[in-house]
Amino acid sequence: MASPDHLFGLRNSFYIGAYHAAITSSQSVPAHALSPDELVERDAILYRSYIAIGSHQESAVSRLRELLSDAAIGSNPILRLMAGTIFMHERDYAEALKHTHSGGNMELLALNVQIYLQMHRADHAEKQLRVMQQLDEDHTLTQLASAWVDLVMGGSKVQEAHLIFQDLSEKYPPTCTILNGKALCSMHMGNFEDAEGLLLESLNKDAKDAETLANLTVCSLNLGKPATRYLNQLKLVNPEHTLVKRMSSAADSFDRACQAMA
Repeated sequence: MASPDHLFGLRNSFYIGAYHAAITSSQSVPAHALSPDELVERDAILYRSYIAIGSHQESAVSRLRELLSDAAIGSNPILRLMAGTIFMHERDYAEALKHTHSGGNMELLALNVQIYLQMHRADHAEKQLRVMQQLDEDHTLTQLASAWVDLVMGGSKVQEAHLIFQDLSEKYPPTCTILNGKALCSMHMGNFEDAEGLLLESLNKDAKDAETLANLTVCSLNLGKPATRYLNQLKLVNPEHTLVKRMSSAADSFDRACQAMA
């Protein structure tokens, strides 16, 4: 008889973006019931959750580094996942892929999809997705990865992504990850009012969720509404966010153009 998977619920909470639930669950899983590898995986999910919500990020990265220093990474999928997470957080995608590119489990493949999309290499992301679909088409991570790729591909694929997020929202509690996914689909389809409603629901769940604040900034601008409040909150929560940097760069360019014309 197979031994029970004590971390199944914890993993799934992390997959769907229920990071606070994952943090709470990881701390309540009894250590005596876990194998040494499961203990490492539990701690990895805990610190990756902190990174995902933007809370104690540097401390969480440091703890992941400590876990890695205790053992050779080698072919261990849990350790390779932690290494990939660290370098992706630091936007060193080439170094992240050194640890994750060969796959090994669904999480590594899903992380590869995310990394390649961040690198604007949707072609490579699609290849990783096809491997995931061959392994388990119904896996939560396969569904999420499909939606991520569909959103990037655009066009009719956006509707397919919307159906995936809708299905996930019926299976699981509406997390910020799922709500933002549905909102992005609505924005791509020009339904900014629907997107705004979904994003405000997400903001009520977590007022410090960086992606919600970024998407609300963009959504508000498209609706002709003030966006300063959300942008300022985003600057406080995640000053290194791509949207903050882009808008700061645009403002600097505008100021230089004004000075040149003065």
